[in-house]
Amino acid sequence: MSFNRWWVVIGAILVQLCIGGVYTWSLFNQPLADAYGWESNSVYLAYSIVIFIFAFTTIISGRLQDKFGPRKIATIGIVLYSAGLMLTSTAESLWQLYLYYSLIAGVGIGFVYVCPLSTCVKWFPDKKGFITGIAVGAFGLGGFLFNSFIQTFIESVGVSRAFFYQGIIYMIIGLIGAQLLRQPKINTSEVSDKIINDNEFTVTQMIKTKSFYLIWFIYLTGTITGLLVIGLAKDIGMDVAGLAPEIAANAVALAAIFNALGRITWGILSDKLGRLRVISVMFGLTAVAVGLLSTITPNTWLFFSIVAIIAFCFGGFLAVIPPLTSDYYGIKNLGANYGLVYQGYGIAALVGPMLISLAGGFKPAFLIAALLTIVGLILSLLVKPPLQIKPID
Repeated sequence: MSFNRWWVVIGAILVQLCIGGVYTWSLFNQPLADAYGWESNSVYLAYSIVIFIFAFTTIISGRLQDKFGPRKIATIGIVLYSAGLMLTSTAESLWQLYLYYSLIAGVGIGFVYVCPLSTCVKWFPDKKGFITGIAVGAFGLGGFLFNSFIQTFIESVGVSRAFFYQGIIYMIIGLIGAQLLRQPKINTSEVSDKIINDNEFTVTQMIKTKSFYLIWFIYLTGTITGLLVIGLAKDIGMDVAGLAPEIAANAVALAAIFNALGRITWGILSDKLGRLRVISVMFGLTAVAVGLLSTITPNTWLFFSIVAIIAFCFGGFLAVIPPLTSDYYGIKNLGANYGLVYQGYGIAALVGPMLISLAGGFKPAFLIAALLTIVGLILSLLVKPPLQIKPID
């Protein structure tokens, strides 16, 4: 009896929904600062560090899942992620917050994240943009799906205890999803002959190409703005648009919805129109949106529209870069190759807070982000497929 490849997609969605809970950090930022008397920027640093660590971990987890399979690596990741959240509920100092949430949970996310992407692409090599959009779309949707539950937990049991209940929920759902992940069997009907092409690069071969560095910087400049806005959506709404806290909180759910929609929409469009073409369009839209945010004081509806556009395009970068990496460097070593490309996203998570600190506030930081986005747009026009095709025996 043949294995239905859509079970892998269901598993991918379940695990990605769980780790996508990281995008709800905006709901925790101020309550944690108020509960423990911490500086808001110091609390937000936990979010920046967790994004960086999870991205950095994909270098290791990508290689591990290529070697040991996605089920084992995703299972380990879900356990670490959930344990990190439950330990975070006991944190009473910033170093504990950074250790439990940023480090332990961050490593867990990194172990999980790359598994569904690489696995789904191998099962659907003829629909890479579409299937990647679904997989990473679930990651973006996690922030929306659990948004109301988390707010309820924070209000009813307190901000710290809310982390514990998150960990329990993610452990149950995530472990179920992880068991559904597996690689297709080579030389069987499960694998299309498109899965291994003449463009299979190892990591060592990939980093010798000019295209790798251009794609890396495109990832960096393309996600800085989205990471800033999604991670601090509520705070930005209050500070830049002058919204009441309860109104500004809606920006978190809105960003999560459009983040998820962008991943699916841009992924499908990249299959039809080309990866680099849609990347250039996303850069253009992001530059306009963040440029407005840096120069005017938006009313409520304009603010929400800007957040929606930025989140929509941000999700697109997460959906289009993986299949672009596969197009250029092959599927066989996609886990390891994409893990390295993904470091552009990880560095972007650290650059965002630095922009706010060095620029002295949201608006000047957004202006710099707009300029970086324009640089990314220019880079997207320069990317060409690798000239040297080096197949692996």
